[in-house]
Amino acid sequence: MHKIPVSVLVVIYTEDGQVLLMERADAPGFWQSVTGSQDEGETLEETAIREVREETGLDATQFELKRWDISTCYEIYERWRHRYAPGVTHNTEHVFGLKLLAPRPVALAPREHLRYEWLPWEAAAERCFSPSNAEAIRLLPARL
Repeated sequence: MHKIPVSVLVVIYTEDGQVLLMERADAPGFWQSVTGSQDEGETLEETAIREVREETGLDATQFELKRWDISTCYEIYERWRHRYAPGVTHNTEHVFGLKLLAPRPVALAPREHLRYEWLPWEAAAERCFSPSNAEAIRLLPARL
């Protein structure tokens, strides 16, 4: 089954501006926030909650999850286009923020991520391989 070209990006952060980043298992050296494609029939909020649970083990309903009303249409990296229907080249990503009181351990999905780090937002933005992910993190100070 092909992925739907609609996804969420969930920036998980703390009250003092630390951001959770994870290193991709299929692309070592590529660091990112929680991301994932919408499943058929899901709302974007449901997608965000599911992806946070799958990738970190956290229950997003227990924290402050907010849609940031930001979306980005970007060209899908060639290396991942096989996951989509033939001819699909672009994805629309919707940004959410998930605020925690303080950094906490997370349970990574081993097939998706190798390791994680909590970083100050500036360092997290610099480490992201995705320009839209970095830009979302750079908007964090206005939301603290």
